Amino acid sequence: MKTASLAIVLIVCLVTTAAAQFGRQFRGFGPRGYPAKFAKPDDFGRGFNFCRAAYTSGRREAGGQGWSTDYPDAELNFSIRLSELTKTRVTKDAQGSPEHVVVRLTEEALYQCPYLHMEDVGTAAFTEAEVIGLRTYLLKGGFVWADDYWGTYAWHNWVSQLARVLPPSEYPIEDITLDHPIFRTMFEVKTLPQIPSIQFWRSSGGGTSERGHDSATPTVRGVSDRRGNLMVLMTHNTDISDAWEREGEDPRFFYRFSPDGYAVGINVVLYAMTH
Repeated sequence: MKTASLAIVLIVCLVTTAAAQFGRQFRGFGPRGYPAKFAKPDDFGRGFNFCRAAYTSGRREAGGQGWSTDYPDAELNFSIRLSELTKTRVTKDAQGSPEHVVVRLTEEALYQCPYLHMEDVGTAAFTEAEVIGLRTYLLKGGFVWADDYWGTYAWHNWVSQLARVLPPSEYPIEDITLDHPIFRTMFEVKTLPQIPSIQFWRSSGGGTSERGHDSATPTVRGVSDRRGNLMVLMTHNTDISDAWEREGEDPRFFYRFSPDGYAVGINVVLYAMTH
């Protein structure tokens, strides 16, 4: 199917299923303090498993919760949509809910995750062990997507931590343009959407820049391996994951942000799994 047709299929699927399941299958904002589901050896080997990185934070960001921001509803809803809109086999538990795991940057289970999700990375303050673990993971062929960090301070904090993992003299950060293959893996993404948290969107009367002028423009940058394949993707001044987490909470938010958020997310994961 052409990319335009696939985009239409995405929107139709999202609208029909979400409209029918508000408050049922999708958990919306979920209870805070949801216990982290740390990875066990038998969690892997049966299909796609959404892996989220647990890392050490050294500061707080307004509206963020460190590594657990948007957890666990972002991964649950995303995994459901990935199984619906692609042929990806998603691991499910006995109740039919998608499996997902939290992985520390220092544990062997990290190497079972070809895709690793990180949020609120503007708060990161990696330990030396975490630096070594993440570097080893990436150089073995892993892929990290860092999402949901806003403004100049968060950017500089994240870049300083990433430089400890991947020296910029060897692995420079580069702008990723919208003609990059990652934006055409399945859906043709022509604009990087700026997606705010649903709380900010409501309280601001529909605003999308969570830090005002300091986060007015969403950007996408990355770090490639020596073969030219992306191994770190960074979406700054946008919260793509909130389009997944909150899709069942408010139909207005869903129509405005979720189709674009899923188009970007599915493209990224499929790229990560195939490069």
